[in-house]
Amino acid sequence: MIFLPIICLLLGVLIPILFHLEPARGAWVSYLAVACIAGFDTVCGGVRAGLEGKFHTDVFLTGFFFNVVIAFFLVWFGDHIGLDFVLVATLVLGSRIFNNLSLIRRFLLTKAQDEREKRRLQRQTAAAATTTNS
Repeated sequence: MIFLPIICLLLGVLIPILFHLEPARGAWVSYLAVACIAGFDTVCGGVRAGLEGKFHTDVFLTGFFFNVVIAFFLVWFGDHIGLDFVLVATLVLGSRIFNNLSLIRRFLLTKAQDEREKRRLQRQTAAAATTTNS
């Protein structure tokens, strides 16, 4: 189910394009922006968990909606008490996104290096076997 976060991300990009939705305006823009960043953070975490073999659909779905709602309401609450939580939420979620993306990159690089090493060893074993048989 590693593809669920990727499918959700693609749907989130394609739906506004296909239905020609207008950009959000007004006071809700900052709330929606932070909610989108929280959703993207969850998607990155879901992809990472999938690559690590720890992905669970129920954890992903509940985490996605919970994180989006919490981020939205934290920024809304901050506006009502006079604190700019948009910057705080963006900084924290942005650092989590970069962390997840770097872990995904490292995982994929390690996997590619392991595959190259495996092929090299197979070629080396095959060459040794043909030398022994000759």
